[in-house]
Amino acid sequence: MSSERCRLALVTDAWEPQVNGVVTTFNNVISRLAALDVDVTVVHPLLFRTVQLPRYSEVRLAVSPVRVYRILDELDPDYVHIATEGPLGTIARFWCWRRGIRFTSSYHTRFPEYIKEMYGLPSGPATRYMRWFHGGAERTLVPTPSMRDDLVESGFRNLVVWPRGVDSQLFHPSRRSDGWYQLDDPARTVLAYVGRVSKEKSVDDFCELAQKPEFSCWVVGDGPYREELEQRYGDRVRFVGFKRGEELAQFYASADVMVFPSRTDTFGNVITESMACGTPVAAYPVTGPIDVIADGISGAMDEDMHVAVERALECDRGEVREHALGYSWENCVQIFRDSLVPKGR
Repeated sequence: MSSERCRLALVTDAWEPQVNGVVTTFNNVISRLAALDVDVTVVHPLLFRTVQLPRYSEVRLAVSPVRVYRILDELDPDYVHIATEGPLGTIARFWCWRRGIRFTSSYHTRFPEYIKEMYGLPSGPATRYMRWFHGGAERTLVPTPSMRDDLVESGFRNLVVWPRGVDSQLFHPSRRSDGWYQLDDPARTVLAYVGRVSKEKSVDDFCELAQKPEFSCWVVGDGPYREELEQRYGDRVRFVGFKRGEELAQFYASADVMVFPSRTDTFGNVITESMACGTPVAAYPVTGPIDVIADGISGAMDEDMHVAVERALECDRGEVREHALGYSWENCVQIFRDSLVPKGR
């Protein structure tokens, strides 16, 4: 890329007011790209008429995404990055193909597994679609080495590992407050789940830990599965909804362990945020956690989540924080910038 300022079109079906890893990642990337001579225009669902995604009311899908053609034609970007495989991303891919324009893409969600978990549909057609979608990209950015290896086995090509960063000033051990969770019994161990409350996140596995009398379990987040979980576990698990900024950092830092029960995430920004606060993470040994957590140092992984929690409690919080400092948004942004390809014709 040259030293002159350039225009990047970022096309994404996931955008504010959604709260998820895609939105968090690109907000951090965009805010830093300006310093690298890249001006970003985001093509997102709120520019179009939308409908709610079934069973996921906070996610809205563009109904008339063909306007993407006009928007991109008028923008005439130097670079195109397609972040998601939804309606906007698909139309943008066709636009690139018809105009002979090269683009990059990123793989954030195990979409085939998500479809199977949420809607009971077979994963095969979704896998083929994802392979076709990303097959047109010059480079596809993936969050971890294990995710890259899984995708290579499924026939994906031109993959670049693109780890996420963490705001180590906001998410800091100094946010810890011993009375933050207002426990009736201060001797109990505080376990926190932070993230979307949706079925594919396996939040049930976290809530089951509340059956142990030594644990006080808190869900920090919201989503389509919250009401059902509250009805089932509300007498044992506390649900506080989405939190942001310093308040969110205090929830992380004041917990004894952050539990990450998802088996379908590709990275897990909440893992690095928790570790930056000095709070170890308990997780299953699956793609995402196995790349981000240093087992026995910044957290613990086990097929038995109770065992993972007990082992995580043994971690030194200073070492947990130190491990998290290996992730920076500056490095994340630099990899993203270096991966962009001129549109060509």
